[in-house]
Amino acid sequence: MKTKTLIAAIFFSGLIYAQETPKKDSAETKSIEAVTLTKQVFKKQSDRFVYDVAASPVAKGNTAFSLLKQTPLVSSTDDKTLKIIGKNNAVIYINGRKTNMDAESLTQFLKNTPAENIQKIEVITLPGSEYQVESSDGIINIVLKKKMTDGLNGNMRMGNSQNYYNSTYAGVSLNYRKDKLGISANINTSENIQEQYYILRNGNDKASNQSEGRVTDPNKNLGGYLNIDYQLNDNSNLALTWNSWANRSYGSTSNLFNTINSKNDAGVALPTKYNYTKNLENARSYNNSLNLNYEWKTDTLGSKLNLNAAYLNYKRFQNADNKTFDSDIFQNLSQYPTIEIKQSTPQVINNFSFLGDYIKKFKNDLTVSVGGNFNKTKTDNDTQSTTTVFDASGNPAELFENGLRIDNPKENPNHFIYDENIYGVYLTLEKKFSDKFSGKIGSRYEITNSVGKSDNTKNESLRNIERNYNNFLPYVSLNYAINDNNNISYAFSSRMRRPSFWELNPVKNILTDVNYTQNNPFVKASSVYTNEFTYMLKNSYFLIINHSFTKNVITQVPLQREIVKDGINYKELRYIRTNFGDKQEMSAMIGMQKSFFKQYLTSNFNIGMQRNVNNGFLNTDPITGDVFPDYVNKIKSNSLLIQTNNTVRLDKNKTWFLGVNYWYVDNQQIELGRLKSLMSLDANIKKVWNDWTFALEIYDILKTNKVVITDYQDNGNFNYINQNQYNQGLNFSITYNFGNKKVQKIRDISSADKDIKNRTR
Repeated sequence: MKTKTLIAAIFFSGLIYAQETPKKDSAETKSIEAVTLTKQVFKKQSDRFVYDVAASPVAKGNTAFSLLKQTPLVSSTDDKTLKIIGKNNAVIYINGRKTNMDAESLTQFLKNTPAENIQKIEVITLPGSEYQVESSDGIINIVLKKKMTDGLNGNMRMGNSQNYYNSTYAGVSLNYRKDKLGISANINTSENIQEQYYILRNGNDKASNQSEGRVTDPNKNLGGYLNIDYQLNDNSNLALTWNSWANRSYGSTSNLFNTINSKNDAGVALPTKYNYTKNLENARSYNNSLNLNYEWKTDTLGSKLNLNAAYLNYKRFQNADNKTFDSDIFQNLSQYPTIEIKQSTPQVINNFSFLGDYIKKFKNDLTVSVGGNFNKTKTDNDTQSTTTVFDASGNPAELFENGLRIDNPKENPNHFIYDENIYGVYLTLEKKFSDKFSGKIGSRYEITNSVGKSDNTKNESLRNIERNYNNFLPYVSLNYAINDNNNISYAFSSRMRRPSFWELNPVKNILTDVNYTQNNPFVKASSVYTNEFTYMLKNSYFLIINHSFTKNVITQVPLQREIVKDGINYKELRYIRTNFGDKQEMSAMIGMQKSFFKQYLTSNFNIGMQRNVNNGFLNTDPITGDVFPDYVNKIKSNSLLIQTNNTVRLDKNKTWFLGVNYWYVDNQQIELGRLKSLMSLDANIKKVWNDWTFALEIYDILKTNKVVITDYQDNGNFNYINQNQYNQGLNFSITYNFGNKKVQKIRDISSADKDIKNRTR
């Protein structure tokens, strides 16, 4: 995991609107029924909200990604990732099947898919037992239109964005159908430089540190997919899916100017000390997966058997060189560094997965779904770390520890191998009792067996770490249509969240010599229990009341303590990935999806309140056993949430469109402290000309999408984080659609390794 990504993960771990690439697991639904909607654009149906895109004017000339951003309850704050309001993550399905793509490839796929191909979008805020989603993830299911002719079609898309730096992207998608054979393919590439500016402060009235500077991360990406689907006969299909994504980030730098203030034991202020930390990082990663799918329709009612077998190979190679130099207030640096830390942190993941489902439909509107899955994963992390301390002449200095001379440079190798086996089964019963009343009940049972082994010679607790646990995860939902204008529903779900593989690798990611992040192989899976009540009025207005309780929250906790180096007091700060108590989130949201003035204006609007109740405590580093002053977060907070998306059709021919979007999240308490309010005002204009679409978008017009977090502890310690990701930007794109527009889409196949792939992020 690259340093800049880790830093971002720290700051965004608790945001309601944060678009965390998601590292979250997900799984497939077994059967999502296509319900034909005509005049009702937005509707509550069973366990989901249904947005009838075919009946909405906002689809004209849009991409699938842009259309999803206009969907009620869905938002995007970075134009890269999607989120359901109140959920950690939005998992994308197409025609009822989980997309087997990593985050970057999926974004490009959605941005290269014409919105005119979409029939409807289903938003499932609380998925049933047949979904193996994690924690509080929600699902967005895209239902494509049926196109029945043979032929070839596709589209090309290219664009240019200007934020702090300029970036470019391009992609080509093809769809071919001939008799029983269907082939779809995509290739896309992008190049960008991500710039961030940080101000980090921590300490107390005796000693404090401030680090300020830039993180610059250049990226080159190349990805794509190939799907081949063959109809064996009228009732069965065989499909092969290959997905690939590669990222190269060479020359990623962080340059931080550090200011250290301290007092002696008598309380007298010592001279301010300055130093400068330079970090150079080179990283590249590859993600390849192969999935074989067999589907057999067993009767005319829609019963079917689905079998999937998949193999996933993920590789990341990363090297970093971190140097700290003495400096003065004017940032004049010493000739030689005082300390240098070199790290190599590769990671290789191999996974084999199997998934089987059978859905049986009966004539009395009863559906029984049963299935199981197996995942076997091996993660190999061969970390090499060398620390060298230099004297004033640039030579390695003599070092002593407990009166004994120690090696300089000091090597800290750690070869950590993690094996994990997951077994899961589920059973779901769904019944339509009448035209007004329906319900679903089900449960999952999951068994997780894992073991981590390290060659770390100094910490015996890392040499063999076993984690075995079983989880019973019930689910129930009820839906009642009082009449044509009023609908109520209730759902309860229990889920778990396993840590990502990079979180388990016990490696330090160095920011400065006294400030770093620490991953943790002892992290346990967290459990999430959610209740949700929904009321829908006239298929346009809705109320959602939600309560979730998370036990053993997985997050990063800032532990800090005083240390003495060369007679000067420093504040050492460790962001430690660990389980941090419990958390409750309660929210009430009212919203609207409606068109006005003969569909010249289409608007969706959400406003609500969220209450966070944190209950966390930590004072010990779980890796080293070092004891720190208590870090406590037992604070409650209330925050206001607002989101509105508006599309104005500017002409009768539906060729010119204007969009104005806005979101706001009030101050709230998260695990790291008090998060200052965030908001963003965005606008766009679009022109549709025959098969061409031209779009110009402006993001964060007011420059208000910046992260500021403050935390003050009763023991006097404070922590301050100020992060500017330069979200204000301008994007111009051109899309061209070609070929036979009526070509039938091939089946979109879910991969058996989808749950594992998400945990590589």
